Amino acid sequence: MEFDQNRAAKPFSVTLPDVFRAAISALKNWRARRETREILSHLSDAQLRDIGLTRNDIKRKC
Repeated sequence: MEFDQNRAAKPFSVTLPDVFRAAISALKNWRARRETREILSHLSDAQLRDIGLTRNDIKRKC
């Protein structure tokens, strides 16, 4: 196998649209997690226990 055949065609080829897509995706994920924390924080301790969570879990996991 030749050296040229074994290497990537375009290593680290990141374009500006790729950066924008990644930023938008990160923003959507952040908003979804924030909304989840907001919803869970309004549940009672008994309701949280029913779904296997505690108040500390909301802060750590969500």
